[in-house]
Amino acid sequence: MQVSAVREALAEAARAVVLPAGLPKLTCSGYVPDAVTAPHFFVAEYEQVFDKVMGRGLDELTFTTRVLVGRADDRSAQQLLDAMLSGSGPASLKQTIEVARGAAGEYALGGLAHDLHVMRVQGYRWYEHAGTTYVGAELMIKVIGEGSA
Repeated sequence: MQVSAVREALAEAARAVVLPAGLPKLTCSGYVPDAVTAPHFFVAEYEQVFDKVMGRGLDELTFTTRVLVGRADDRSAQQLLDAMLSGSGPASLKQTIEVARGAAGEYALGGLAHDLHVMRVQGYRWYEHAGTTYVGAELMIKVIGEGSA
């Protein structure tokens, strides 16, 4: 798997989320941005386990992604964040990103990986990013695919 391409594909998948009417569109980055335009989803750190199958047959990546929401009104910001962290619904990042798994028998992320799974939410708290404070959380996403030869 090419990690940079997988990161961009995860961000592209998240762009399809549908936020409630009247709210700005979710901006998405496959990298940690210098500054964010809230609400913003980005792919941050990752861990890579090589050789889950011998001979470079399969690697496993676990991505820490973050979603940050502006705090003009802390209650409504947290309600929006809650909608994006829900397991289903039009604003659900889990549901939206997992569409990129493809149909049965297809590779995930447009052929970049065998499969992916949005595993959990963690770190629901206030985040400081480039000197601005946002309410946010992390989504952990597991991606499996062929190791590079």
